[in-house]
Amino acid sequence: MATLVTGGAGFVGSNIVKALAAEGHRVVSFDLAPADALLRDYLEPWSDNVTYVQGDILNVDDLRQTAAQHPIDKIVHAAAFTPSQAGGMEAERSRDIVNINLQGTANLLDLAVASATLNRFVYVSSEAVYGEAAPGVALLKEDAPLQPRNLYAVSKHASELLTRRYGELHGFETASVRLSYPYGPMERITGHRTRMSLIYQWTGNVVRGEPIVVHDRSIARDYTFVVDAAAGIQTVLDAPALPHDVYNISAGRPISLEEVIAALIALRPSVEVIDAPSGEPQGVEPQPVRDATRINTDLGFWPRHDVASGLRAYLEWRENSSFTD
Repeated sequence: MATLVTGGAGFVGSNIVKALAAEGHRVVSFDLAPADALLRDYLEPWSDNVTYVQGDILNVDDLRQTAAQHPIDKIVHAAAFTPSQAGGMEAERSRDIVNINLQGTANLLDLAVASATLNRFVYVSSEAVYGEAAPGVALLKEDAPLQPRNLYAVSKHASELLTRRYGELHGFETASVRLSYPYGPMERITGHRTRMSLIYQWTGNVVRGEPIVVHDRSIARDYTFVVDAAAGIQTVLDAPALPHDVYNISAGRPISLEEVIAALIALRPSVEVIDAPSGEPQGVEPQPVRDATRINTDLGFWPRHDVASGLRAYLEWRENSSFTD
């Protein structure tokens, strides 16, 4: 039997494939994009456990054919359209966001229903479902009120609800995992991912020998190394039992831009950091931390990388793979 990972050529998806293959899963990596050299090199040590399938989650025949050729017992649905909120893309491609993120989820759930061997379905959601927290809220638990405001966040929340209800109706286990600001290897601009992390931008500056411009060093988010996020998903997928069906996967604490800069300087002392004049927008607003206590208490999982070790691994991957974008 195999584990199907949708979006397996993408940023988070490729790291999920890596985490599962390293744990002995036979993984079917399903993506609209072909497996290029960067992806194959990243997964090469586990290539015997990975099968690449090019297909469209909106094409039911592609999904059925894949399941027929590779009987599956677990699904991790990570494929998504992650649009930039700048430049009007949400308005320009509204229907694409809804179709890919919502209809795509329904198609994968239908595939799960049709499978006689499936026992667990994990949906990869996002911290975006929380929306804007109330003033003074510093920690968001999984049962906090959700206020998704843009189409991406709305489609993520709706997909969580679909996932839960399909499992209840059709008798298979489901869980949704909410990732919080992932960064790390394989983040890149694609046709369905145009929103890049600030750490992606800054590590790119470092490997290109360009200065980093920062506007407010005090701003903090719970930046999560993507390898840890993938390990958390693997933990949820393989757990003998799931006491809950929604889990935050997060660094579990606020990481300030000052900490990120200090770590980058320690790792690459030649990097130049420029403090922009005050009053210029950074584009990163303060956010509450997504509480990761539940996954730690239920399943014994906690991220292994602090900001220094995560950035070290990220920079080494960029340099070793000559990824300078």
